[in-house]
Amino acid sequence: MRLGQAGRKLALSLILAVALSGCMSGGGGRPELPPTTFVASREAPGEEYVIGPLDSLQIFVWRNPELSAKVQVRPDGRITTPLISDMPAVGKTPAMLADDMKYALSEYIKDPIVSVIVENFSGTFSQQVRIVGATEKPASIPYRANMTLLDAMIAVGGLSEFAAGNRARLVRFDKASGRQREYRVRLSDLLKNGDTSANVRLEPGDVIIIPESMF
Repeated sequence: MRLGQAGRKLALSLILAVALSGCMSGGGGRPELPPTTFVASREAPGEEYVIGPLDSLQIFVWRNPELSAKVQVRPDGRITTPLISDMPAVGKTPAMLADDMKYALSEYIKDPIVSVIVENFSGTFSQQVRIVGATEKPASIPYRANMTLLDAMIAVGGLSEFAAGNRARLVRFDKASGRQREYRVRLSDLLKNGDTSANVRLEPGDVIIIPESMF
């Protein structure tokens, strides 16, 4: 049975409508992450902190105040303290850096006890959450344990006037596969409509990309 001209026009209209609805939804075939609560029901520690460039560190050497110091990690990732010059710090946890300093100081004093405290932190790029595109103030913000999408958007002032929030995507590095994966995030539903199901948990290194509306 052949379709008449009116039938073909109707079929074409339906196909265009479906295609347009897919474009407007902005999913692009990307999966969505499971929703999370605005406030964690039970706080849990995040991954162990890794020192990054420009972090401020308090170095304490027990019973040797002249060797203790407050230093900032240089852009090249190193620090200098009394008796120790150009010690690599970036990429280490505070405990790892303390062990390395203990080994270096053991040439000068017997059985040194060293503590490293991070006072002001920026973190490495792999521990930051970056928000770019149509937001009020694109930025890289340090990841905090139990951080959610809502927390990150508050930190950057929300969406800009022309943002297509529901077409935003989240790029995440999958450690298991060693590849980047993209997820759809519904920022307009979250920020403008208060849709709790649109709030998702973030991970260190996440990148949120927000496009502008075409209209």
